[in-house]
Amino acid sequence: MTTALLQVSDITAGYRPDLPILHGVSVSVSEAEMVTIIGPNGAGKSTLVKAIAGLVPISSGTVSVAGSNVTNLLTHKLATASIAYVPQTANVFTTLTIDENLKLGASTLSKAEGARRIAMAYDNFPVLQKYRSHKAKVLSGGQRQTLAVARALLTEPRLLMLDEPSAGLSPLMVSEVFERLKSLVSTGVAILMVEQNVKAALAISDRTYVLAEGRNRIDGPSSELAGDSQVATIYLGAGGRKR
Repeated sequence: MTTALLQVSDITAGYRPDLPILHGVSVSVSEAEMVTIIGPNGAGKSTLVKAIAGLVPISSGTVSVAGSNVTNLLTHKLATASIAYVPQTANVFTTLTIDENLKLGASTLSKAEGARRIAMAYDNFPVLQKYRSHKAKVLSGGQRQTLAVARALLTEPRLLMLDEPSAGLSPLMVSEVFERLKSLVSTGVAILMVEQNVKAALAISDRTYVLAEGRNRIDGPSSELAGDSQVATIYLGAGGRKR
């Protein structure tokens, strides 16, 4: 059996200790695997990745990465645990240039190593090279996502977490962003992604977890869940069984 890179076990979490949003949620992600979290509004999807990222307190349960317990790890220490997190909004500094955004992402590295990795980012994401001296506010939604991902990858994480990477993007741009994410997985990076575009998410990811009311409902290979009538039932608010 493959050992999970990320193992989230029975976590209860919320912004207030007396008002949990997640109730015993468990997920796992293996090396070089793309896993998607889907579910209706208010299911706790974003809360889950924020809890893993240390932005929402976990009151019980554990989070481990490569066997190390990182439960309630301070967010600024994510890189030391080989985790990178890209939030849904405010994920780039719009008043800074693309180059300045990347230099901030490389600020924990030595000058030489930072320069090397930024050069690699420009090679891997040519659109950023084109606009490197422009302020990030001129970028389209998809280009901002590209910059956010490129910056997150500067620390060479083993796990990349994204919250709604397709939010507000055109269908064409959604396809482009998802293809970039798929290519990252082929290089060995594991991805945990919250996504509301269910059809696109199921088409690109390896496995999917469906949350409802802060609890696990269904999980399995994405190709199987794409044809599972219970997924539609959960989105209509009728709940569902857990596999």
